[in-house]
Amino acid sequence: MKIEQIMELLKAKVYTDVPYDHIEINAACGSDLMSDALAFGENKGLLLTGLNNPQSIRTAEMMDIHCVVLVRGKEPDDGLVALANEKDIVVLKCDYSMYTACGILYSAGLSGGDA
Repeated sequence: MKIEQIMELLKAKVYTDVPYDHIEINAACGSDLMSDALAFGENKGLLLTGLNNPQSIRTAEMMDIHCVVLVRGKEPDDGLVALANEKDIVVLKCDYSMYTACGILYSAGLSGGDA
């Protein structure tokens, strides 16, 4: 799934300057606990979280995640956006709860990568 499609499905806004038209997202995970996100394994491609601080970007970097979606209307601060731009990680924001955002993406065919 392309990031543009994810943005459309979640009515999300992009905050970074990272080019994303070439990025293909094959799986996703959702967590506010970065230790739980790390337990999901690598190469998910997309992390949905309400954790609005640089730790979410650092975790995404370790997991080879290309896009972080902040749920529940969380606005990223300038430091988070700067770090994401530096690490080539796309940051989006949507107003949906994590449960709803994950459900929308799952219904549209994006898996959790565990099946």
